[in-house]
Amino acid sequence: MPKKKKVKNIKKFKKIKISKKAKAENKFRQSTKGSVKKSNIPGPDEKPEIKKIKKQATEKRIYNLKDYVVYPKHGVGKITAIEKANIGEIDIQFYKIFVEKEKLTLTVPINQQSKLRPIASINQINKCISILKTKPKIKRTMWSRRAQEYDQKINSGKIYELAEVVKDLNKNSDIIADQSYSERQLFEKAYERLKSEFEAVLNISPEEVQKKMDKALGRTQILEEAE
Repeated sequence: MPKKKKVKNIKKFKKIKISKKAKAENKFRQSTKGSVKKSNIPGPDEKPEIKKIKKQATEKRIYNLKDYVVYPKHGVGKITAIEKANIGEIDIQFYKIFVEKEKLTLTVPINQQSKLRPIASINQINKCISILKTKPKIKRTMWSRRAQEYDQKINSGKIYELAEVVKDLNKNSDIIADQSYSERQLFEKAYERLKSEFEAVLNISPEEVQKKMDKALGRTQILEEAE
């Protein structure tokens, strides 16, 4: 009889052990579930944590009097004044920029100068000359579409895109019949914009700049023949 009791006790002990293990596992599952819920969903008494997103600081470039800058839609201009004005009880500081080619004075607020860029470096000018020396890309699309693309490139304010327009529209000829009126207009607009930036960077006469650009474009022979 005592032996049978022992077997029963062992079985009972095993059952208790298993049930404790099962309870422990259930507890662990519940605790992990609870922790996931707590981390994702705030309780009724808990306030959701609001994380502040830091705004990227706007970079402001400081230009000085007599600095040359490029305004995309008008080309190279010179800062003639830095002035202040009170508009609607707000003090605003702005640049006065004179664009000589268009005989135009622009007023650009300092806090809205994202469109302005400094004039190109010598390395960028050299890269432009190498672009002018390359063969023009001939596109087969309609002229109206190409003209729109060229105009966007001219007004982008990007010097390499400007050089590409000059190169693509260059006919190596001064004969009007070789170009349509709109083609010639776009070419001259891009050519003059690029030329004015060359003048400001290289600090040489317009005649010398023209010779440099025409040599890269292969137009020097035409000019010599005309003379």
